Amino acid sequence: MRAQDNPYTPNAGARPPALVGRGEELEAFHVLLARLLRGHTEQSMLITGLRGVGKTVLLTKFEEMAREAGWITVEAEITKNSDFGGRMANLARRALLQVAPKARWKGRATRAAAVLRSFQLTAGSDGSVTAGFEVEPAEGLADSGRLDEDLTDLFVALGEAAEEHGVGVVFLIDEVQYLDLVEFEALIAAIHKTVQRQLPITLVGAGLPQLPRLAGEAKSYAERLFKFPRIGRLSETSAGQALAEPAARLGVAFEEDALAAVVSYTEGYPYFLQEYGSMLWSSMSESPVTADDVAAAQAAIEAKLDGGFFRVRIERTSELEQHYLRAMAELGPEPQRTKDVAALLDRTSEQLGPIRSRLIDKGLLYTPGRGLAAFTVPQFDRFMRRTYAL
Repeated sequence: MRAQDNPYTPNAGARPPALVGRGEELEAFHVLLARLLRGHTEQSMLITGLRGVGKTVLLTKFEEMAREAGWITVEAEITKNSDFGGRMANLARRALLQVAPKARWKGRATRAAAVLRSFQLTAGSDGSVTAGFEVEPAEGLADSGRLDEDLTDLFVALGEAAEEHGVGVVFLIDEVQYLDLVEFEALIAAIHKTVQRQLPITLVGAGLPQLPRLAGEAKSYAERLFKFPRIGRLSETSAGQALAEPAARLGVAFEEDALAAVVSYTEGYPYFLQEYGSMLWSSMSESPVTADDVAAAQAAIEAKLDGGFFRVRIERTSELEQHYLRAMAELGPEPQRTKDVAALLDRTSEQLGPIRSRLIDKGLLYTPGRGLAAFTVPQFDRFMRRTYAL
């Protein structure tokens, strides 16, 4: 088959050609927007899941749905040690200018610009984000120096401006787990106040599985403010559709046992399905795809994943951290007790605690429960077992 016709998208955050198995989340977002526009409150969403399950893809689809419904959207990806205050000021500026051009500002939009100016100055950036607004800072608003209070003032002012102009604003934020406690607390408090005021402004985020715990630690009422849908592997039926439908549109078929073999090997994880589909397309000359074709491509698939998807993560670790990950892999893909990992390495949990903490900080592990650790990357145990000796 021709390379230029390859329908699969094994790229970070790229929309798969067949977005399947996520109907519940899409419907929940549709309901969220519809209720907010009617002046009703509704829990927003923080999507959680492992790497490669399609969290960013969902955010992109949400952004498309919101724009089609007439909402203003602004997107951001959180990174470690980023200027959170400056980032939020910039996002609010983008949102305000989409709510209405400056020439069409009404009273509340002008006030929102003044509050934004106060927030930007308090956050300590260089003044560039509000260049051209030519407004004086709003005294007594967004200037306390407390991030939670100031961001709340900003979100309320932006929500009131959006309401005055008959539109809504959606913040779509990826990698939320990288927010520190103060930043997460401020973001939750700001959204909470807009809910209390019934303003047409909301936040939808995505992050790793520890997100519900982090949200609860930031604000005890977070579980009442957000839903935390967790997405993961696709069902066998949906996984088969994700693989077969894009090829079928181009006249290429999968034999049933070939389809079953790919779904079994990938365990229904969306990113792996795209990688396998792309590799099969590149290695074949004619339809249909057979089980022999799938078996012949497996070594190439593993080599590609090991050299890219997995490698970029393991290269950020020390030798001691690699030993810890290898011991976890020996015990299996499920969440493992820290004392079991320590026993396998002939150490105590206390001795290995700093290593485990560093792996969590690097985003390779998360803690699904007290005394437990799990991989954030699907099939990472397979990679460690075939690549590193115990």
